[in-house]
Amino acid sequence: MADQVNSLEELGQVADGVTAEAPAAAAAVEINREPVRDELGRSYATGKRKDAVARVWIKPGSGKVTVNGKEMSVYFARPVLQMILAQPFSVAGVSGQFDVVATVKGGGLSGQAGAVKHGVSKALQLYDPSLRPALKAAGFLTRDSRVVERKKYGKAKARKSFQFSKR
Repeated sequence: MADQVNSLEELGQVADGVTAEAPAAAAAVEINREPVRDELGRSYATGKRKDAVARVWIKPGSGKVTVNGKEMSVYFARPVLQMILAQPFSVAGVSGQFDVVATVKGGGLSGQAGAVKHGVSKALQLYDPSLRPALKAAGFLTRDSRVVERKKYGKAKARKSFQFSKR
């Protein structure tokens, strides 16, 4: 045991050495983030929400968003769903700078909009790693793991009971 500490001064020196090295190692990891793009200059990511799964490609462009071959305003007719899709761009400050092509399967429209938002956020931070802190702080890179609770036997729904009758 050559690394044994015999006094409090030595312990302090060892502790200072460990804390001085830790931020340097963390900074080195942060610097190593490279943009991830394919040969066509696009970034790809998969987004998920509830039962919906979205495959998303982004590339520099005019801000055109296509979902399952349709324009965003046609596929997501409700303004709330369109707002959900626009959130990652406004938080990152790159509104209208990227074209998005997405294919979505499963779930309903609300879950699909959340899945595309998750996929766009992940693809943006892969395309430009400097956007990661803003997207991470807004919580867009975290998959929302809430799903519908399953129905239990002896119950009307997941938790709702049948009407009680004493007589």
